[in-house]
Amino acid sequence: MSSPPPPPDVFADNPYLNHPSLSPIESEVLWEYAKLAQNLKLLKQKTRNLTDQPDTLLLDRLRVVENKMGLILTLFKASVWGVINEQ
Repeated sequence: MSSPPPPPDVFADNPYLNHPSLSPIESEVLWEYAKLAQNLKLLKQKTRNLTDQPDTLLLDRLRVVENKMGLILTLFKASVWGVINEQ
């Protein structure tokens, strides 16, 4: 089974330019919609790539914050215990 031919570059060529039933302004408007649709497809593709791959830098930073929060919680518990023992 053969793959379909690649679509023409919608950003370079107006596919609606010489359509017999469209006025020039209609072909320009349709071209802008086609470019917008292509931009949205590219955006969807890039966001999908971002969500599929874990962000290792962010994970490393969050682990550091998690360790610091654990230390802060331990110190807080110790200070509360100290206040309770003083009373």
